[in-house]
Amino acid sequence: MTGTGQDSGNNQSAYTLGYYISLFGAALILLWIGVFKFTPTEASAIKPLVENHFLTFFVYKIISVQTVSNLIGVIEIIIALLLIFSAKFAVLKKYAGIGMIATFLVTLSYLFTTPGMWKIVDGVPVTDFFILKDLMLLGFGFMILQKNK
Repeated sequence: MTGTGQDSGNNQSAYTLGYYISLFGAALILLWIGVFKFTPTEASAIKPLVENHFLTFFVYKIISVQTVSNLIGVIEIIIALLLIFSAKFAVLKKYAGIGMIATFLVTLSYLFTTPGMWKIVDGVPVTDFFILKDLMLLGFGFMILQKNK
């Protein structure tokens, strides 16, 4: 029955399960991608994104392609660890949420700052869809930030 205490408890259980699947899933994605940033393949792959962005265009004048990728990887790994440990230490949720929001706002903005990111295929605009996962992760970052309150 809708509106009964038992139904409400089932909805809360489903919400809690979904929340933790999302939390650990996001942590796994960030950890995996963060570790991959330490490879020359990924360092080269993100170079066009970083060098064409209005916030990061200058970094290759200061440090190497691999060092930039390593730094991004460290940030992603730190956010992943914040997510993991926030399951036990609620105070970390705020920092994990802020880190996710900042990270995924920047990565989603690459869709608009990187030349050649969008193509028209059979009349439909398409992009490298791997970045679009960041839209869901951005939303989860806002959920984590709200859940902290």
